[in-house]
Amino acid sequence: MTVGVRAAGVLAAVVALDQGTKALVRATVPRGSSDPVLPGIDLVNTRNTGVAFSLFQDGGALLIAFTVVAMVALLVFFARDPTRRGVWLPVGLLLGGALGNLIDRVLDGAVTDFVDLPLWPAFNVADVAITLGVVALLFVLERPRAA
Repeated sequence: MTVGVRAAGVLAAVVALDQGTKALVRATVPRGSSDPVLPGIDLVNTRNTGVAFSLFQDGGALLIAFTVVAMVALLVFFARDPTRRGVWLPVGLLLGGALGNLIDRVLDGAVTDFVDLPLWPAFNVADVAITLGVVALLFVLERPRAA
């Protein structure tokens, strides 16, 4: 299996899980409500018109453009060195997370967030994928190349 196919598989899985969980939350959790799931973890239905930590609220078209540019830059990075060991995983996670949130922005004007932890802004599956993708990319980039 080629690295591109692997990255595309991760991307598709992230988008499917992200969009599926958001649709389920939008259909079953009233906007603005908060239901405890586990101690310290609440299920909510909130809209975020900004980015991480609700920065750049109401960024609209600018945030969409920035997301598209970031995704293209990541694709260029991947295309320049697709044989780097393990790069398919962070690329798939980052592109899948970015696309999951981009779909929300384009269709709804805001991202649906639904996991709420104490002292932390609400987040979603796409946000988790992006965070894990950044960490994984750091490991891939910092790992010594095979001789």
